[in-house]
Amino acid sequence: MSRLVKNIGDEDWARQEVIDTALAMSHSQLSPGKSGNVSLRFGDKILITPSGMAYDDLLPDDIVALTLQGEILSGVRLPSSEWHFHCAIYQAQAHVRGVVHTHSPYATALACLDRPIPAFHYMVAVAGGDDIPCVPYATFGTDDLAAHVVAGLANRSACLLSHHGQIATGESLAKAYGLAHEVETLAQQYHLACQVGTPVLLDGQEMARVLEKFKTYGTQPEA
Repeated sequence: MSRLVKNIGDEDWARQEVIDTALAMSHSQLSPGKSGNVSLRFGDKILITPSGMAYDDLLPDDIVALTLQGEILSGVRLPSSEWHFHCAIYQAQAHVRGVVHTHSPYATALACLDRPIPAFHYMVAVAGGDDIPCVPYATFGTDDLAAHVVAGLANRSACLLSHHGQIATGESLAKAYGLAHEVETLAQQYHLACQVGTPVLLDGQEMARVLEKFKTYGTQPEA
């Protein structure tokens, strides 16, 4: 629960939203301990978790403000070492407002096999395509990794990172966080199915139908 009253356009509230999301990510074991990182687009800048700090200890002033190019605008903390791919995502996709990077167990296990999540279940379409790709490995905190991530997310809202973890994006930080949970659930289900045998995949035509239905999935009429 946020320690601040929500006020759209209030940077203190936005910084607290980043903290609350990081806390939820850690406490739910979506990304154990201090692993992973969170960012939010706020106007023409990025608010991102600092490097190496326990999420339980974070205060709004600990959240680092960056330009889209990664220059520090305010604060005494250093940004997450993964600021490169956060900035690259926001530069490449103007609609993205939130990015959540986790080391969630099942998604990370698949990523360590360089294995994408294929169309074993129709809900794979939640990430925008007929699979959730696994982008090539590059050292963490590098421009090479950022380039792989931008390519992997060109037509997707989530991807796995080889030998690393997963990234989920969204039009809000809440949607990015929710998608990260969806990806981890799908990774777990795919893992379990593979223990029994080789999962039968849905074909391209069916996934195209599902993707079309997802354009209005979860939409409710105006009250």
